[in-house]
Parts: sequence; structure tokens; C-alpha cells
Amino acid sequence: MPPLSRISSLRTLQKKSFHSSAHLKALSALALSRAENISANWKGTNATGGATKNFIGGEFVESLSSEWIDVHDPSTQTLLTRVPQTTESEFNDAVDAATQAFKTWSKTSVVTRQRFVLELQHLLRQNADAIASSIVLEQGKTLADAHGDLLRGLQVVETAAGITSTLLGDKIEVSKDMDTEVRKVPLGVCASIAPFNFPAMIPLWTIPMAAVTGNTLILKPSERDPGAAMMIAELCQRAGLPPGVLNVVHGGVPTVNGICDHPAIKAISFVGGDRAGKHIYERGTQNGKRVQANLGAKNHAILMPDANKNLAINSIVGAAFGAAGQRCMAISVAVVVGDTSVWLPELVERAKALHVNGGFEQGADLGPLISPGAKDRVTSLIASAEQEGGEIILDGRNFKAPEAYRYGNFVGPTIIRGDTSMKCYQTEIFGPVLVVLQADTLDDAIEIINNNRYGNGAAIFTQSGATARKFETEVNVGQIGINVPIPVPLPMFSWSGNKGSFLGDIGFYGKGGINFYTQNKTTTSLWKAEDAVGNRASVNMPTHH
Repeated sequence: MPPLSRISSLRTLQKKSFHSSAHLKALSALALSRAENISANWKGTNATGGATKNFIGGEFVESLSSEWIDVHDPSTQTLLTRVPQTTESEFNDAVDAATQAFKTWSKTSVVTRQRFVLELQHLLRQNADAIASSIVLEQGKTLADAHGDLLRGLQVVETAAGITSTLLGDKIEVSKDMDTEVRKVPLGVCASIAPFNFPAMIPLWTIPMAAVTGNTLILKPSERDPGAAMMIAELCQRAGLPPGVLNVVHGGVPTVNGICDHPAIKAISFVGGDRAGKHIYERGTQNGKRVQANLGAKNHAILMPDANKNLAINSIVGAAFGAAGQRCMAISVAVVVGDTSVWLPELVERAKALHVNGGFEQGADLGPLISPGAKDRVTSLIASAEQEGGEIILDGRNFKAPEAYRYGNFVGPTIIRGDTSMKCYQTEIFGPVLVVLQADTLDDAIEIINNNRYGNGAAIFTQSGATARKFETEVNVGQIGINVPIPVPLPMFSWSGNKGSFLGDIGFYGKGGINFYTQNKTTTSLWKAEDAVGNRASVNMPTHH
């Protein structure tokens, strides 16, 4: 996610790009047909140059905003849709709709709420190709990776269907005829602020968890790729979600600040970059809101001399360069224990073999970055390595895209050898760049990871159980992979990033998600047995025992 201060400059860059409907011809034939299908078949989004709508109180509403943000296909710069900076009045309407819906939705039976997510998962599977197509068009992922984006969100929907078991409370008799019971009750109106890099998965981290626990939700998708969220909102409506339970509003800083400030909003879930996340956490918590914020990352993988070489290299290449490196769990640093020359030639060879192309093209392994500004930032960080004494082993800055994609934001796989002092090591690059470091021992490698300010995840490749156990015990990150490059837990568990990668006390989805969207209510009651209606009267002298 871009820092808040850069949003306006990114808009300026976008507006310099192609933005007339005539330029639709710049889309590939495959992309154009999918864009036309999206525009024809979905109410809230458009992929042929029209406007994206707000979703308020169960209606897709044209915004009256005077400020719009252009969304371009990252492969060709073709205008796809225009996103409104939701007006203050429209935002308040959304919160009011959520507030009113909460009065009834919170009292709806848990079985009814379960039925909604069961129907939603069915509809998501039915419409997976359309949602994935929107992701490819607006975000630039390959079609296969876009389907993966949706699938990981769908897994949260399916896990949320177990709410009839996972929301069970506790009760015990604490004294004669006295019981104490604790149950989880919803918070009220909640909000979700989603990033550009997972336009389906992150909304699906929050919508089902908020809904099945009895809350209502204000969703703000990324202004860079809102289409998938709008399609999911329409599917929620088809799945029977009542008006106002889910509302979708758009925009940049004003909408974010509105979410942080509005007194009716009780909790905020955020995924994105450091600066925006810290701003939202501080402003939201100062206003008494519960906030979970997943921030930046710098994920390391240790390559031990005894690792299965084929598995390790394929895993690193996939995790470093997949999705053009635009993942908060991407492996962006490989720490080689021993001689890097044992690993570098094959790493470079397999990275070179990756096919960089438009996301709909057959055999594409990675597509473009999200915007021209993102490309400039990534290429600048690559250049800084050279200036700071690093060695660029594989340079993707001069990647030549096929003619159809000559205006695309492409950067090829890049491998840099250097040390921890480099800016490109210290900074989350969010591009297809792998930094390779050398460590003499496992202890040195673990120390490198523990000294890094981020703590989302780390992996080790080894065939030694003792080595793996030492790594797991001593490394200080939240999500650990042993011969697994991207160890994101499935949604029966909870997200567990730590250190500078997370702000808040409660993680996403799983048990953490249920805890985030609920508060405990404890009831202690006394019903004396002797007061029960219909007891026989006692004629004995009372003894007061």
C-alpha cells in the first residue's frame, strides 16, 4: 500500500495515462471480452470505462462525488473504471444503514447467519472466473494467481460456516443454585480497509467473520482495484444478506479518516503498508476503537547446506517472484548458510525462466506491478543496491514486454547479492526482487532475521529435524515455515504476524477473528430451588441452615 501522502501524486500519475474509452482497443482480445462481460453482468463495477458505485443499504448507488480516481489495467494503462471519493454524506448514509441493520441482524439466529455463508461459498465458486478476471484486469495478477487470491478468501468463508460450534459459550454452576455463563456477543458496526494486492482475499477475511458473529460492516476496498469487492458484495446480496449488513464505500484519505473518526464504528480491520497502518491504528484507538492492522514485512528464507536443493530453489523462486512480489508474505530475502555460489547459478537460471506477461496470457508466471509509481519505486530501490555496494546478479529493470503490453508496469525477476546495510534490504520493496545474504552459521542466519524490525514470517530449508527445531524455537517471527516458503496458516488457525508487521492484540480470521468481532458478556444468576413454583410447603421448624 502507498503511504497516505503519496496517494495524490499517484492519482496525478494515473491521470497522465490513457483514459478515454477509445483506448479500450489497447486491451488484448481476451482481456477485452472479459471486461465487457464484467460491465454487462455486474451491477456495482465496470471494466469498460464507466463508474464504480457505492453499495449502501442494499443498493448500488451512483456517487455524487466531484472527485474521481481512474483505475487502469496495469498491463496496458487502459482505463477500466472510475472510483469515487465517497462524499461525507454518502459515507454517513452507509454508517446509518449499518447501524439500523445491526438492530435486527444482531438478533438473527446463528443458524440463519450460518446459512448466509453456506450460500455465499456456493456463489463464490460459481462466479470464480468472473472475480478472477476482474483481479487480472485491475491488479495485474496472472489468472491462476487471481484464482488463488479468491480461493484463500473462500477458505475463510467455509471455515466461518462452523460458527454454530465456534461461537459456543461456557456455563458452570459456581455455587448452590447459582450459575455463571459467558457468551460472545457482536460489537456493532465494524469496518474493513483492504489493500490492492489481494482484492478478493482480504474482503473475504472480514465479511464472513463480521457477519456470522452478528455485526454489520463498512468495507473500503483499495481505490486501485475495487472490482472484486463490488462483485463479492453483489454475491452477498444474492446469498440473502439483508440490506445494510454490508456496505461498500470508496476513496482515499478522507474515507479512511471517516472510518477512524465515526463514533458508530466500533472496530477496524486493516491490511496494507506501514504508514497508513500506523495512522489508522493510532487514530482509531484514540477514538476508542478496536483495531487490527497488518503492516509491512521482510520475510527471510534460510538455505541450509543439507537442504533438498530442487525443492528449496523452486520454493524460493515461486515465493519471491509470484504475484510480481506484491505479497506481504513474499520471500524477499534468501539467507544462504555457507557458500552462496552453490545456490546462485540455479536461482538465477530458474528466475530467468519465468514468463513475464499479461495476466491472461497462456503460461504467464507473473504480471505487471500495480502502477507506474510502483514500478518507479521498485526500480529506484534496485538502483540503490548498486550505489551501496550490492551486486545485481539478475536485473529485471530493462525487461522488454511483448508489443501488446509495451505500456505495462513490468519489472522482471531481480536478484541482488549484498548485506543488511542496504536500503533494498531494510525496505519492503513490494516487487519481484530477491536479496541474497550470506551467513557463516545457522546462529548468524537466525540473528539476521531477529534483528529485522518486521515479523510476519520466515522459512528454513533443511533435512535436519534438529536444525529445524532450533530455528523454530529461536526465530522471532509469527509464522514459520519448515520446507514451506509461505507459511500462511489456513483459517482454522489465525494470522500470527508480529513485531513491526502487526499492530493490535487480536489476529485475523480463525479463533482470533471470532474474538476480534465479539465481546464477552458474563451473566451470573441465582434461582433458589426452594423458590421453585409448585414446591411442597414445609411444616418443620426452620433451622436457618
